[in-house]
Amino acid sequence: MPKPTTMRAALLDGAGDPDALRVGEAPVPDKVNAEFLIKVVASSVNPIDAKTRAGRGVFGAIHHFPAVLGHDFSGVVVESPYSSHPIKPGDEVFGMVMVPRFGGSYAEYVSVPSLSVVRKPSTLSHIEAAAAPVAALTAWGMVVEVAKAHEGQRMLIHAGGGGVGHFAVQFASYFGAHVIATGSGANVSWLRSLGAAEVIDYTTTRFEDVVHDVDVVIDLVGNVHDDTGTRSLRVLRPGGLIINVPTGSWPGFADDVEAAGMRGTDFKVAPDGNTLAVIARLLASGNVRVHVDQIFPLDRIADAHRAVEGGHTRGKIVVKVAEG
Repeated sequence: MPKPTTMRAALLDGAGDPDALRVGEAPVPDKVNAEFLIKVVASSVNPIDAKTRAGRGVFGAIHHFPAVLGHDFSGVVVESPYSSHPIKPGDEVFGMVMVPRFGGSYAEYVSVPSLSVVRKPSTLSHIEAAAAPVAALTAWGMVVEVAKAHEGQRMLIHAGGGGVGHFAVQFASYFGAHVIATGSGANVSWLRSLGAAEVIDYTTTRFEDVVHDVDVVIDLVGNVHDDTGTRSLRVLRPGGLIINVPTGSWPGFADDVEAAGMRGTDFKVAPDGNTLAVIARLLASGNVRVHVDQIFPLDRIADAHRAVEGGHTRGKIVVKVAEG
């Protein structure tokens, strides 16, 4: 597969609203040592991308502009780490790249460490595969690795209809937990189909009025809306665990948890290819599914960011970078 010297990419020249992103030309990244060079077919937009673009998130770690954002990718291998590597040029792969340590996936090409790349299941399109890595790895880390989901465990998952949330509901249910999800009324039946035993419509019901003695809270909201985080402390059993994810969503989190006599931790996702390979098998078998809400071409990256910032996405927003 020929390698050009320049590529189309969504470029960020500085912090701003979604229109701060512009599509232009950028150098194709070099593959160094044990990295893959991948031709990107699709990426997706995560809340951390929008926060970073706006000057929060990991914006402070961007030292050179223009910058390319985007963590998720699905595409085709152009260059492998070495000639006998089992994943060859032409193979379809997916994964996540750590931005801004590496250039992001809102671009036609991305260079990624080999340990962050796995084969794309043939049952998934590139659009579906690009929607999975960050959200699914985040959900797995919280639900399986930290909370250790198991039969008999009561787990409350806030924002169950979102990108991370819809994976968290499925993983917790798969491992036998009794899942209580919060979501809008439009998502109640859908969340039940994903495995939630109970669904609370947050627009009509205060969850603390109907939920109690929860072992674990997966907090994907924090206190940015209606003090969801601190209200969640009231529904935990003594010594229960709360895991807060959104960056900057709950100032004073550790102090509030300690004062309530509970256990708490934040969580940061890692681009772990071994874990993603396990998730890929669950996706391929149909035990877990990914939901794509909207698809935008790269030229409409600003609209994709606006959609994510709207806060009512079911599943994921995907950016189509190229045909594939």
